[in-house]
Amino acid sequence: MSENNGDKPWGGRFSEATDAFVEEFTASINFDQRFYRQDIEGSVAHSAMLAKVGLLTEDEKQQIHDGLAVILKQADQGEINWSVALEDVHMNVEARLTDLIGDVGKKLHTGRSRNDQVATDIRLWLREQIDFILNELKRLQRGLVNLAEQEIDTILPGFTHLQVAQPISFGHHLLAWYEMLVRDVERLEDCRKRVNTLPLGAAALAGTTYPIDREYTAELLGFDRIANNSLDAVSDRDFAIEFTATASIIMVHLSRFSEELVLWASAQFDFIDLPDRFCTGSSIMPQKKNPDVPELVRGKSGRVIGDLISLITLMKSQPLAYNKDNQEDKEPLFDTVDTLMGSLRAFADMMPHIKTNKEAMRMAAMQGFSTATDLADYLVGKEMPFRDAHEVVGKAVGYGVEHKKDLSEMSLDELQQFSSVIGEDVYEVLTLEGSVSARDHLGGTAPNQVRLQIATAREQLG
Repeated sequence: MSENNGDKPWGGRFSEATDAFVEEFTASINFDQRFYRQDIEGSVAHSAMLAKVGLLTEDEKQQIHDGLAVILKQADQGEINWSVALEDVHMNVEARLTDLIGDVGKKLHTGRSRNDQVATDIRLWLREQIDFILNELKRLQRGLVNLAEQEIDTILPGFTHLQVAQPISFGHHLLAWYEMLVRDVERLEDCRKRVNTLPLGAAALAGTTYPIDREYTAELLGFDRIANNSLDAVSDRDFAIEFTATASIIMVHLSRFSEELVLWASAQFDFIDLPDRFCTGSSIMPQKKNPDVPELVRGKSGRVIGDLISLITLMKSQPLAYNKDNQEDKEPLFDTVDTLMGSLRAFADMMPHIKTNKEAMRMAAMQGFSTATDLADYLVGKEMPFRDAHEVVGKAVGYGVEHKKDLSEMSLDELQQFSSVIGEDVYEVLTLEGSVSARDHLGGTAPNQVRLQIATAREQLG
């Protein structure tokens, strides 16, 4: 048992001490100490507001600010002994402040509750983390654009169902990844708008009787807007769920990138070579070079999706307003941020060092009759209905499979046995370069279109 609940900031109502196990079980300080900077930042703004409305003197405000500055420095240097008995970061900071400056420190909590305090801390912290993540996303985007520019004229097979479909520019393929990240950035920027809402002033759930100035607090803390309803302000975790949902989509995109990198780095594809420092070897097979970073990122996508499910499940049956359940929102959120940041950093660091095997890509594009659609389009250009052209080309492909010949390797006589309208000019469309260059429209894979896409991307990135 704890010595006395009277030692706790809220202990006046209780007649017996908290069970030692319950004290440990219900405490959040082991993880929410991560908010100490945001908690101190919020307390500085709150005390400045209290002084502005006359609830603190200027001298009291300055004492509080000076004391909080000392605590911040001590925390930065790892000199704070975070106490489980004080439950959370808020009570630890307040108790330390009172130790430093005396009873004036006890005035800091005027007009607020831990309910609106923690909601503010989370939003301050997540807002900052979103900005860090956006920077990493854009760094990865720049890496993709730079690599795409180097590989505009590199041809590889485009796949559907993991079967050879049509030849494309490798630069074009990389820009498909870039476009996924564009949507991720947009979602994250939009999410940030809802994160940047001030709950402070809602107090426990109903607001406060003190003449607080929430607009001033919002201005000091850089919030764009103020939560309109005190009940919603303290109980809302939609913003955390929305962020984790956005993070899950980003991780799914990274997982898809990873899958392709793992395939392409295999001996069976041999399209790319990943830098040694992003791979590991085998403890038994000396020839192995394992693509551990993309494999691990692919695996970590499940972890973030799991965090999303945890948060949704946490909130699904809570009545208004704040409940102790909400203490469980932080660890999934922390894990999501850490996992996403690590994955983005790994990809952004790796991207400039990926080497391509252009010959292997080209040889793969020569297989699987990747220019079959071009032959059908050629026949349509000769005024053959598309469905008839489709049938003609299907027969030509069947012949090629039987005789182990690509369409471009067949003689004119061989091709004309399927249609007499085929002429010498057919070989212009049966080459890989001809096929890629023919798709010369907005969003197409033609090299000059890829250059335009790169220019647009660079303009977007600034």
